Amino acid sequence: MSGEQLMLCLLLGIVVVLLVTEWIPLEVTALLTAGTLALTGLVPADEALSGFSSPAVVTIWAVFILSGGLDRTGVADHIGRWVQRCAGQTEIGLIATLMIGAGVMSAFMNNVAVAALLLPVTMDLARRNHIAPSRLLLPLAYGSLLGGLTTMIGTPPNILVSTALRDAGLQPFALFDFTPVGGIILIAGTLFMVLGGRWLLPHRDVASAAVPETHDLAEEYELQERTFALQVPVGSPLAGTSLEDSRLGAAVGLNVIAVFRNGRALVAPHPSFHLAAGDRLFVQGRLERICDVQALINLISKESHFDVPRLEEAGLAIMELCLGDGCPLVGQTLAANQAKFLPDLQVLALHREETTNYENLADTLLRTTDCLLLTGPEEAFADLQSRAQTIACQLNQLSGAELHSRYGFQDHLVRLELVDEPELADIAMEVQRIESILGIKALLVIDRENRASAPEPDAMISVGTQIMGLETTGTMHILHGLESLRVDEEAYPAELLETGQIGLAEATLSPRSGLAGKSLRQLHFREQYGLGVLAIWRAGRAYRSNLRDMPLEFGDALLLLGPRERIEALGRHPELIVLSRSGQKPFRTEKAMLSTVVMFATLLPVLLGLVPIHLAVVLGAACMVMAKCLTMEEAYRAIEWRAVFLIAGLLPLGIALEQSGMATLVAQNVVSLTGGQHPLALMTGLVGLTFLCTCIIPTSALVLLMAPIALQTAAAADLSPQALLMAISMAASASFLTPIAHPANILVMGPGGYRFRDYFLIGLPLTAVVFIIIIWCVPYFWPLTP
Repeated sequence: MSGEQLMLCLLLGIVVVLLVTEWIPLEVTALLTAGTLALTGLVPADEALSGFSSPAVVTIWAVFILSGGLDRTGVADHIGRWVQRCAGQTEIGLIATLMIGAGVMSAFMNNVAVAALLLPVTMDLARRNHIAPSRLLLPLAYGSLLGGLTTMIGTPPNILVSTALRDAGLQPFALFDFTPVGGIILIAGTLFMVLGGRWLLPHRDVASAAVPETHDLAEEYELQERTFALQVPVGSPLAGTSLEDSRLGAAVGLNVIAVFRNGRALVAPHPSFHLAAGDRLFVQGRLERICDVQALINLISKESHFDVPRLEEAGLAIMELCLGDGCPLVGQTLAANQAKFLPDLQVLALHREETTNYENLADTLLRTTDCLLLTGPEEAFADLQSRAQTIACQLNQLSGAELHSRYGFQDHLVRLELVDEPELADIAMEVQRIESILGIKALLVIDRENRASAPEPDAMISVGTQIMGLETTGTMHILHGLESLRVDEEAYPAELLETGQIGLAEATLSPRSGLAGKSLRQLHFREQYGLGVLAIWRAGRAYRSNLRDMPLEFGDALLLLGPRERIEALGRHPELIVLSRSGQKPFRTEKAMLSTVVMFATLLPVLLGLVPIHLAVVLGAACMVMAKCLTMEEAYRAIEWRAVFLIAGLLPLGIALEQSGMATLVAQNVVSLTGGQHPLALMTGLVGLTFLCTCIIPTSALVLLMAPIALQTAAAADLSPQALLMAISMAASASFLTPIAHPANILVMGPGGYRFRDYFLIGLPLTAVVFIIIIWCVPYFWPLTP
């Protein structure tokens, strides 16, 4: 093996690890791969970016736009309604019709778009026929994947293998060359699900997301267990306080669903909404958390003196940092820059002009001449002192008198002493949680032996321990307001669900959503959408507490409550898919016939062999936009840019495998391992390897790696390259074994309440069925020997 081949092996191993682990985004991995290939000389510099002009990449993004045009004009929805009418009422009929319908649509549309389009239809079918959605949604996803195998434009791997043949100077596949084998696989997969696979489907009725069934939806999510009413009594300190400042969420972890005032209900109130005496709050969360807060409040006492030597004993200090002109913190927030410029230090207060502020510091834009009161380890201050001039800041040591006069330090000083109280027996006493619940910034922890130490966020605090800290402005006032709340034992917000203006709905993240990884708090979900999130369904269970800090994941199902017009507006948002027909965005039905004509006119010259497919689909995509079947903005959103960048970035890797002789070397080893056995053994080995890799490597990336190996194997063993590439393409697209193997699988995970093992349990025998058909049918339609 040459040095060039060794370098390529190393790079290939790194790329595979990054693709499997997704430590960095897949598209970034692809772009880094292209750049590295050029810098190392494994491919010429002009070929490193050739993927972006590849006919395969052009075809893929243009097909996404054509698919989006059919979607926006309601053509695909019309087919979905036809599926709904033909499905009947039996589970067998529903599974068969959904799989065949999704398969036919996926032959000409992006299979993820088909699954997303038919998702609300399937939920409606499940509700009206009293069938658990988990019995139908996985067959829907699998049907969309199987249908993609039936045409060249049905799935990106089919386009990629056809382009690989053209680039090798061989006869590429035509549009319907995949149909005989792909059609048999679609029918066989449907028969398997109807006759045997449906017995493996779980019975999990997460919910039918239709608004008329709101009581069933509430029962499925067991809202009664975590939903109750609180009364704001006359004279409560919370009267006149906004929801955001009330600490109902931060301290108690409660989600305010609605506020009843003077016989009227305000659903999903904005955080700036001000409470009034007599308000009845319907909230969701754990009732015992209120008891926790009430028990902790009684342990807090005001402190009149702060012992600076005890701070030094713990290796800590308090100092002032004044920002000068040119300081990088000026014009920025602490939330965005504290970790970079002030590591290991806690900001206690902000002094600006003649005022001092102890609250909401993280989101405050800093100005020149602002002074920050900091605390932390002495070594952190030593490091900051060495950098002070570099970042245009001045670090000052303050005396006790200056702390009091300049910052009003003594007025905010409190002591929390944990005593052995029965009410606190079940509370996990971490410093971080105490700070979150009580809104107190811990300065010192003093144990029962009177030893002072720095407050570690994850440190457990035992009985007899004292915490010296600072309260933010009005903290104790608000905490006593929480203590004043009274639980209304008899009320339950069923009356909310009976009103004509309020509705429940489920929504899931779209496959291209940018919400994944962000919490409801970071997204300002309630402010942005005007809807409250009552529960999040994830991995087979509903979460109803502390939702605002849960990062969203693909496959989550969100239970939403709010005005119906807000739910309908949400259906037009590209980040979320509302799982009810009433929440779907309106279609441009007047353009339906025109979009159908454009699609037909695009494919006809390809069928007749008059125009290459990449040119035909580009012209068709342009005509879709010109005909106003979809706007240019919608066209951009319709493109799966992640797939485009992934394929364009990894295409040069295939070039490197071929030019370096690595593909030939691997092919020779494959041939030698089979010992010159029947050609079918070679194809079986390649297909089996592809099936194994498709569980962990994205299908398009896998095809790009396998295509040059298959071409060289065909050359070395004198086999048909078309047969091997078709077999590999179909094996790579059969992504059934895990939810992460394909976006369509993730899409149905939350609404169906599926767990990881459900995919493996059903996908393994379905994969075996597809494997057998590939080995049996491909040589029949595409003989292995020329």
